[in-house]
Amino acid sequence: MARRKLLLLALLVLAVAAAITVYNTTKPQPQSVIYIQPLGEVSPEYLTFLQQSVHRFYGYQCVVKPAVPLTPDLLATSQTRYEASKILHQFNSRQNLLLVTTQDIAHRKSAAQPEYGIFGLGYRPGTTCVVSTFRLHRKVSKAKCLERLEKVALHEIGHNLGLPHCTHDKHCMMQAAQGTIKQVDLERVWFCEACRGKFL
Repeated sequence: MARRKLLLLALLVLAVAAAITVYNTTKPQPQSVIYIQPLGEVSPEYLTFLQQSVHRFYGYQCVVKPAVPLTPDLLATSQTRYEASKILHQFNSRQNLLLVTTQDIAHRKSAAQPEYGIFGLGYRPGTTCVVSTFRLHRKVSKAKCLERLEKVALHEIGHNLGLPHCTHDKHCMMQAAQGTIKQVDLERVWFCEACRGKFL
């Protein structure tokens, strides 16, 4: 009788342990989501491409939001393009947000420094970044433009994650473009060991 009780107790302990193991291995993990926000009219092909690129590189799920317009209050001093820092400030939120526009965007670090056209800008660290296709498609194929867009978008998301500009490898995607498309073309969709170490 005592042996039978002991056997039943042992079976009960094993059943509980098995249940705990199953629970721990099947417990859902929270997934990071990046929302892609078109500013004005952006090709659905470009948006789908960005969804796939971000998911492939960072593993994040991507949700495309309905397009919203760029408003006049976001124009830069020249009134010919949009101020990237104003865009980031207006759309900054707790959600991870990749803003995409076909319009030219500019940056101005100080009152003494003139504005200059850029490919993208992102908070470091933060949740919001913006990229523009305006300077990426000049005299190149759509495939080349998409390749550039992928690098710029992943670069800006890297800043959101806290990565600074790379100073270790000219092919690293976190290299500063310095306003030249040649640097973007030189880069690979890749983090060098130093940047990857900071990210991980």
